[in-house]
Amino acid sequence: MSEQQQARGAATPRRVVVAGAGMAGVQTAVALREQGFTGTVTLIGAEPHQPYDRPPLSKAVLLGKAEDSAFDVDFEALGIELRLGCEVAGARPADHELDTEAGPVPYDVLVVATGAEPVRLPGTEGMPGVHLLRTLDDAERLRPVLARQHDIVVVGAGWIGAEFATAAREAGCAVTVVEAADRPLTGSLPAEVAVPMAAWYADSGAVLRTHARVAHIEPGVVVLDDGSRLPADAVVVGVGARPATRWLAGSGIALGAWGEVVADDRLRTSAPDVYAVGDCASFPSGRYGERLLVHHWDNALQGPRTVAANIVGEAPAAYDPVPYFWSEQFGRFVQYAGHHATADSTVWRGDPSGPAWTVCWLRGNRLVALLAVGRPRDLAQGRRLIEAGATMDPGLLADPARPLKSATA
Repeated sequence: MSEQQQARGAATPRRVVVAGAGMAGVQTAVALREQGFTGTVTLIGAEPHQPYDRPPLSKAVLLGKAEDSAFDVDFEALGIELRLGCEVAGARPADHELDTEAGPVPYDVLVVATGAEPVRLPGTEGMPGVHLLRTLDDAERLRPVLARQHDIVVVGAGWIGAEFATAAREAGCAVTVVEAADRPLTGSLPAEVAVPMAAWYADSGAVLRTHARVAHIEPGVVVLDDGSRLPADAVVVGVGARPATRWLAGSGIALGAWGEVVADDRLRTSAPDVYAVGDCASFPSGRYGERLLVHHWDNALQGPRTVAANIVGEAPAAYDPVPYFWSEQFGRFVQYAGHHATADSTVWRGDPSGPAWTVCWLRGNRLVALLAVGRPRDLAQGRRLIEAGATMDPGLLADPARPLKSATA
């Protein structure tokens, strides 16, 4: 029995309801069974499809190399009840009920795992030829667009924009990417790191237009604010995502500045018997001294183990992972580990104009983050060094021929 349950004098929960059937929701349900939970587990998903993994949508599924990316989970054998095609509408923690379009669902413990939703361009909802890439249905709508080798305009040069542009070029489409900022990945990486990555677009045959804002979209044309008219048989919008938590309005569950559920270091929310995990939740990081909101696959994989341990009463350690993600774009394998916002210096390993290089972020010579392009060994070793709080020798670290693990001070 957890400390939270003991404080309320509650019995061990028998009904766990998980809102959201993406990676975080599925892994929470699976982790509960792996950790010995014997009560009922109900997994509620808004989409009608069997729960699936999202990263392949911008790669194999989009290019027609795979039909779907369903999780290899035998839900029936695990005794996990699936309620698919069911939208959540609200939560009433005082009543221990989740409201859905099919009616209320009672719970002993609720896990909020509804993920994130893409930000739309104002005025484009329902507009023919304007696409998002977040769901399996989105990928299936875009697959014939790529197959016909259309002229495509991508709005936003972030991670999803770069990955989609990569797939579209592989399919033979003419691709123009428009970005309001002066460089790609402006919200994710500092200029000194992102600027060299801008050349990747031209190398692949895509056109990157920075300082470019969309004024409006007409049939077959994207009009920019400088009057430029870009031919566009299809427009793909990738301007960011926000936590899918609007359904929690009025629930009393505390939300943060980005609209995310504010969780503690055990992923508990402000409401009793309610947890939050994955893209929709932020958590305090002792490692980095600030609250983190991580919209990446690995966070949705790791967090559920903490939630499940709390529910079954295992009293887990604080949830404080080293954030990690990867991206395949323009023939390059990009990996990132850590959190560089608090760094005070950088060290480069290799030439960023070349095919393989790494940038390391240090705080007082302690490694806090790194980005590796085509250097997976750097990433693997660096991730372990970050977890260990290792102090590095910057001179040794700058030698790309030296294994990163041997550059400690």
